[in-house]
Amino acid sequence: MRKLVCVTGGVLSGLGKGVVAASIGLLLKSRGYRVTMQKIDPYLNVDAGTMNPREHGEVFITIDGKETDLDIGRYERFLNEDLTADNSITTGQVYWNVIRRERNGEFLGQTVQIIPHVTDEIKRLIRRPVEKDGAEISVIEVGGTVGDIEGLPFLEALRQLKEEIPREDIVFIHVTLLPLLTSSDELKTKPTQHSVKELRAIGIQPDIIVARCNRPIPRTAKAKIALFCSIPPTHVIEDRDLPTPYGAPLALMEEKLDLRILEKLALPIESVNLERWKALTERIIKPAQRVKIGLVGKYTENGDSYISITDAFIHAGAELNVGVDITFLSAEQMQHDGMDPLLHDLDGVLVPGGFGERGIEGKVKAITYLRENKIPYFGICLGMQCAVIEFARNVVGLDGANSTEFDPATPYPVIDLMEEQTQVMQKGGTMRLGEYEAVLRDDSKSFTYYRCRHIRERHRHRFEFNPAFREELTRAGMRVAATSPDGQLVEIIELVDHPWFVAVQFHPEFRSRLLAPHPLFVGFLNACLTKKSS
Repeated sequence: MRKLVCVTGGVLSGLGKGVVAASIGLLLKSRGYRVTMQKIDPYLNVDAGTMNPREHGEVFITIDGKETDLDIGRYERFLNEDLTADNSITTGQVYWNVIRRERNGEFLGQTVQIIPHVTDEIKRLIRRPVEKDGAEISVIEVGGTVGDIEGLPFLEALRQLKEEIPREDIVFIHVTLLPLLTSSDELKTKPTQHSVKELRAIGIQPDIIVARCNRPIPRTAKAKIALFCSIPPTHVIEDRDLPTPYGAPLALMEEKLDLRILEKLALPIESVNLERWKALTERIIKPAQRVKIGLVGKYTENGDSYISITDAFIHAGAELNVGVDITFLSAEQMQHDGMDPLLHDLDGVLVPGGFGERGIEGKVKAITYLRENKIPYFGICLGMQCAVIEFARNVVGLDGANSTEFDPATPYPVIDLMEEQTQVMQKGGTMRLGEYEAVLRDDSKSFTYYRCRHIRERHRHRFEFNPAFREELTRAGMRVAATSPDGQLVEIIELVDHPWFVAVQFHPEFRSRLLAPHPLFVGFLNACLTKKSS
């Protein structure tokens, strides 16, 4: 077993535990350690694939096709590394594995119980990425809040690990809230005390407390937390509200969180260099100029539904020293509203992925306006499929062209199921998932930004550009800019007579990082800047 950093949360959800965990990963990696990360989600779903983005936020896809919680995406963006299915654990996955082994007779007549069988499986899954990646440190975030019944088996498994490995090989970090009581204008420590008491009842004593707050923590409050929670005052870490989550690693480093962790793990403290990260963060906060981007989506009620896309704009914007103001536009509402008041003042528009018929005609209507008025357009997954539908109807003249996902009886199925998907009945994990190779045309806009012919991008979809209509659409001015290596599947389309009309079947946002922005997002923002200046 290597070193483990376990991050738990208390008081309430939504404290930014994932940002704290990702920041720890970045700080430890920046000090020269090989780091991996893991997210534990206590829900019973086997993976996040069938969960509604309106409630749970986006589904992130790993390179090997695992549909995961959005925090895995945050880890990748901070670590600047690819993670895999091994870096995500759910209750559903754990119980699925245990029940399958029981049905196969692997427990030799034992009575299968939460302890030890379920907790043993959790410990096996925790060890797996550390062993496979050869990491020196694994940062493990336990989703939910201490006290939730769903999380108890995971906390029990971590308690057992604490007893099984040397004490200097594991550190527990508890993220809590210090609420501001307006009547007395003071930060209250009692919720943190009760949360730590709950954690202790499970058998875990936190080594470090990270306290989320909206103002500096007074020395007296730190001393009080330290006294009641049995830790040194230096191990109470301030986690103040910031203009951008990308400032969190720098703020937590100032609080010496990484030093406290390395001291607890008995590891040498190496020098750190985050100058590039700091410079990009300053550009995020104070960019030289700004552009306005519209995002026409189906799940606009929850900003986390498109968090990888909004972060990809942050990355590209930091690269170009431009701030991106995103206006979320409901695709459903746009079916009934006029386009000019909504889209006229925007410098560019992106249509993201999604599933189902709701809002499709609003997206198609918006794409028509963008095509005709030469406004930069970027389509992702469903955004590409809608662009194909719009072009087939309004340029080629295929009246009633559609996707068979929305109209199985369409006379012109320009978007259709892949052959291997026609017999699929089960919903979870059955799409075209994960990373696939594509080949770019040398004369395409996309090639200008990728600067290479062979690319690898992540997919999450069932329906594809129907090759039966490819020749007809390309003859009318649609360029197929990239295909699968065998030339059968269309991966990128562009319009020849448009300043920037690029739509992709894959999800480029999943590959974008602050230290390595995605080339298509950089290209799109460049086009938006050109439109703004003209």
